[in-house]
Amino acid sequence: MKKLRILVLMHEDLVPPDTIRGLSDEEIADWKSEYDVCAGLEALGHDVFPLGVSDDLGLVRRAIRKHKPHIAFNLVEEFHGVAVYDQHVVSYLELIKQPYTGCNPRGLMLSHDKALCKQILSYHRIRTPKFIVFERGKSVRRPQRLGFPLMIKSVNEEASMGISQKSIVRNENQLADQVAYVHEHVRTDALAEEYIEGRELYVSLIGNQRLTAFPIWEMRFTRMPEGMARIATRRVKWDAKTQKALGIKTGPARHLPPGVDRQITSICKRVYRCLSLSGYARMDLRLGEDGQVYLLEANPNPNLEYGEDFAESAERVGISYEMLLQRILNLGLSYKAAWRG
Repeated sequence: MKKLRILVLMHEDLVPPDTIRGLSDEEIADWKSEYDVCAGLEALGHDVFPLGVSDDLGLVRRAIRKHKPHIAFNLVEEFHGVAVYDQHVVSYLELIKQPYTGCNPRGLMLSHDKALCKQILSYHRIRTPKFIVFERGKSVRRPQRLGFPLMIKSVNEEASMGISQKSIVRNENQLADQVAYVHEHVRTDALAEEYIEGRELYVSLIGNQRLTAFPIWEMRFTRMPEGMARIATRRVKWDAKTQKALGIKTGPARHLPPGVDRQITSICKRVYRCLSLSGYARMDLRLGEDGQVYLLEANPNPNLEYGEDFAESAERVGISYEMLLQRILNLGLSYKAAWRG
């Protein structure tokens, strides 16, 4: 294996220390993914140069001139504090002919705009919940075709930003209140989609032209109180105390109906290609109580933290964490960007 010079791009607030010795889980939680990636790449024998990025692409340019990296490992999720601007960071890397890991600009743009993503999926006859977008500054008028209950979320923010139990609305007053919350506090347009009661499933994929799908993963709510919606709120995803209290567990999906596993894998690969994704991604799905599979979201460049769902699903088929990182590097190096002719 060739030793590589790797520039690891991340938010400037998430640049990890050289060691986590003596630090608690709570102290390392915010930047554990960044630490794990850097430590894993170093364990592979590569030269690793972490770089914090916030609002100045000149830092990236200067770091590339200084270190002359073979590849940039992209962990950037926003720029200027705007989530959808991550695609422009990747566009910049392409413009200066710098190989990088993860998704290309087009795939990031199509998947981050949840409304556009759903329109593309509907065109390709991939089942996704019915929806409407409520733009900021406009009145909330629900079309008759869209019945309650509805799930209200940001049209482009990731990581369950702004999602709580209140995001499930069951009448007009709740709808207006929750749309206003997204507009005022998340500061984006609001997406309202029909709420699908059922099993919360995830599928991790890796590849450019040829795709590998890892085992289907499921989030289980083992101690959910009666009346609470089984949804991946921000606290369910990121707060350890909430996860423990509600008995949140993730692992391989068990006892799926016959043939559903193949159906889900096929759907996820179709979505990956329809949205022009590359590198690696995670699909969020619901297996409805009606037995139908619904694609909720496509997430390029998902969390790569050691022990989290993406890495765990790869481990399930014998791919260690370091092997996973090396695969991601190899895909970035072999990606046929337009500048390569």
